[in-house]
Amino acid sequence: MKKLHNPLINQIFKAIADPTRREIFHALVVASVAMPITQISEQFDISRQGVTKHIKTLEEAGLITINTKGRERFCLADPKPLKMIYDWVGFYDKFWDDALGRLGNHLDKV
Repeated sequence: MKKLHNPLINQIFKAIADPTRREIFHALVVASVAMPITQISEQFDISRQGVTKHIKTLEEAGLITINTKGRERFCLADPKPLKMIYDWVGFYDKFWDDALGRLGNHLDKV
């Protein structure tokens, strides 16, 4: 059986569990370019400090990278870690497809 455990997966789930973090991540993915934290903060009705905390969680999960240019910090989305979530969910998708297929076969016999 394929091993699905990766310590980073918990951080990714934590990062995407919050709706504000999902919105920040989505905004960065849609932008497809690095955005300054100031510009990201302007899109939300929370303080810049609050946005920065959300960004830190996304960075810890590997979903964004932060680069500093002068006094400004720029965030860039990296959706590749979401593949771990896709694989994790895919395992259970196959599990349920197989289980429901067996149930269907059993009911057809009855």
